[in-house]
Order: sequence, then structure tokens, then C-alpha cells
Amino acid sequence: MQSNSINPVLSVGPVPLDGRAILAPMSGITDAGLRRIARRFGASLVVSEMVASDELARGKAEAQLRAEGSGVDPHVVQLAGCQPHWLAEAAKVAEGAGASVIDINMGCPSKRVIGGYAGSHLMRDLDQALRLIEATVAATSLPVTVKMRLGWDDDSHNAPELARRAEQAGVRLVTVHGRTRCQFYKGAANWSAIRAVKAAVSIPVVANGDCNGLDDARAMLEASGADAVMVGRAATGRPWLVGQIARGLAGEAAAAPSLEARRDAALEHYDSLLAAYGTKVGVRHARKHMLGYAEDAAGAAGVPASLRTRLATGDDPRDVVAALRAVYDMADLEQAA
Repeated sequence: MQSNSINPVLSVGPVPLDGRAILAPMSGITDAGLRRIARRFGASLVVSEMVASDELARGKAEAQLRAEGSGVDPHVVQLAGCQPHWLAEAAKVAEGAGASVIDINMGCPSKRVIGGYAGSHLMRDLDQALRLIEATVAATSLPVTVKMRLGWDDDSHNAPELARRAEQAGVRLVTVHGRTRCQFYKGAANWSAIRAVKAAVSIPVVANGDCNGLDDARAMLEASGADAVMVGRAATGRPWLVGQIARGLAGEAAAAPSLEARRDAALEHYDSLLAAYGTKVGVRHARKHMLGYAEDAAGAAGVPASLRTRLATGDDPRDVVAALRAVYDMADLEQAA
């Protein structure tokens, strides 16, 4: 469960962190329910889904839902956009709604995002990136952070320059995904290349990309010289993984929670998605999560095809819950055998 340490391991400006493992922002994944669970299991920090700054500033319901942070502390809202005015306005809205930190997305590689000159497109125009940073820092009293990639492609690893200029503009922490935009998520993350960013700034640096467990986290910190690690896709269906890594990096026992605790977390997450999105949308939104939880529970034995189908396509929450419980019951019997 969440640490109550009074001695921060590192800080994001005035916001202390009690460990060195952070849950990455992931669209369609890091909803508020998942973030609450991950934080309770010991994640040092959790970050919202990417939120379109203009939509949040205009009060769009979907953007507000993505930025929701009830029960999450510290609460980090990640904003994306290409216009200083909207980044600034959205930062004000997020601060007014209780955010603790504002993160600016300069790393998303999706065509939809870069087509709007946001995300990792900004690594092709550092002057524009700085205008966005300056506007955001000026608009809020909260610490501002930036998430970036190594660069646009292998011929332009400009993350050290962007990080240096961001620090000068008032940014309090940077996260670097060890791939270029042109790599998307292909190949292996280049953790060693993050070391140049760490050498360029005095603020904390977080290494991101391909962290699947404690061994990876240790190797990432060694290769990058970073202050912390960020865990992304590996936490889908395993929101407790980030806390495990944080405890392991602190030299503490890092065993997975009990099967019962994992089942209860999965059911809690399901209920939170239905409450947030309504049953019609929530059951669809939850499918990838429930499959992730089931695959974690089933382990090497795998999820039986009949149960997988019910979890992947079911529209009746009662049947989905029954299928998920059946997977955990099978795993419990397997453990007892």
C-alpha cells in the first residue's frame, strides 16, 4: 500500500515524492480509477491521460473526465496542445480543479496529435515548444513538467537542448522516452541516450520506455543516470506493478499483492469505469483492462477461450464480473494445487 514516508526521495518543485517509480500517462488507460489504485499500491506518482488543452479550457465533458483526479494525491494533469493561449487557460482550469502538477506532452507520436502540431511534433520546433512552456509556467503557480522523446528521428536527438531550455523557462522535471518519434514504439528504448539529458540539466530526469519490472528499472537508472523511472504499458492489468518497482528500488520487499487483493482491485476498477462513463460506454472502455487483469491472474496457463470472449465482448456487467471472478477462482485453485 501507499507509503507514508515523511522523507521525500525526490521532489517536483515543492511536491515531494516518496519513491522513484511513476505511472505513465496513457490515453484510454490511466483513468482516475486506475490512478487511484496504482497510487494506493505505492506508485510514487501517477499522471492523467493526455488532455487536449483547448477542450479542457472550453469545458468539454470528455476532457474534464480525463483530467479528473478525485482521490489522487499528488494529482498530475497532462496537457497537450499547440497554442500558448489554450495551454495557459487549461493550466488555470486544472489548477482550479485541484491539480498538483501540470505536465506538457511533447512526446506523443500519434499522427492525430502531431497533425495538430502538438505532441512530439514540437521537437521539430523548439522555439514553439518554449512558447508553450513559458505560457504555461506564467499561467499557474503549480510546478510544470515536460514529457518528451529523444528527438524526431535518429538524426535529431535534441532532447538535451529542449530540456535545458525548459529548465531555464521554469520547468521542474522532465521525462524522456528513450525512442524518437519516428520509432513510435518499435525497437528497443535507448536508455543510455537519456544520459545526455541528465547531464544537460539540474532538475530531476525520469527515464521512460520498456520498463517491464524491477530488473528493467534498475538497468534503466544505471544506463541513463536518471532520478526515477516511468512505467507504461506493462502496468495495464497490473496497476500494482509501479508500487512494486518503487519498493524494490528503495531496497524493500517487492512481492506482488495477493491474488485476492489483485481481484479486488480489478473489480474496483471495473466499477469505477462504469460509474465514470455509464454502463454503455464503460463496459467497452473496460474490456482491455479486464483482459489485462485476467491475463495477469491466469499467468502461464492462459485465459480460457470462453472466458476471454466474455471479457473481450461482453456488454452485461454481471456476466463480465462473473467471467473475471471465474479466472481468479481458477488461478486460486492452481495456486492451492
